[in-house]
Amino acid sequence: MKNLIVILSLSLLTVTSFVNANATETSTEGTLKWYTTLSEVHKISQETGKPVFGFFTGSDWCGWCHKLQREVFAKPLFIEWANKNVVLLELDFPRKTVQAEDLKKQNQALQQIFQVTGYPTIWIFNTGIDAATSNYTVSAIGKLGYPSGAVVGQEEVKFLADADAVLAKVPAKAN
Repeated sequence: MKNLIVILSLSLLTVTSFVNANATETSTEGTLKWYTTLSEVHKISQETGKPVFGFFTGSDWCGWCHKLQREVFAKPLFIEWANKNVVLLELDFPRKTVQAEDLKKQNQALQQIFQVTGYPTIWIFNTGIDAATSNYTVSAIGKLGYPSGAVVGQEEVKFLADADAVLAKVPAKAN
């Protein structure tokens, strides 16, 4: 899956129409800003040059997802790293919570593209827009999951070491 480039069959207009209703925006330093739509993270990624951190989760049923959020994402070290290095995209697959149909379709399309079969799964990737079709493209950089084998209480340290190794694969941009 290295150098995966796939065109999403979601039109820009469909996904853009519900960006404002579904984006979680928090601007205070020391917190995380999670988005839920590819259109919004694409825009921010293009503006900042940061790749997308796609978190595939089952928010209302996945115990390991909750554990990852508690033991890694809630830690100051991760928050600082994320704000500096990536744009956060939550791709939720709830069992009880109702989602907008467009959001479900977007999340399912990305789940299929990245062949996600278990949760939590994180893919770091870049986005683009196909000039001929105006559809999104994604280019995989690397995959992460719960940091197994980490020292108890230091899970964020192992996770960030793994994440930095993934980011090291990103080619330097030419000036």
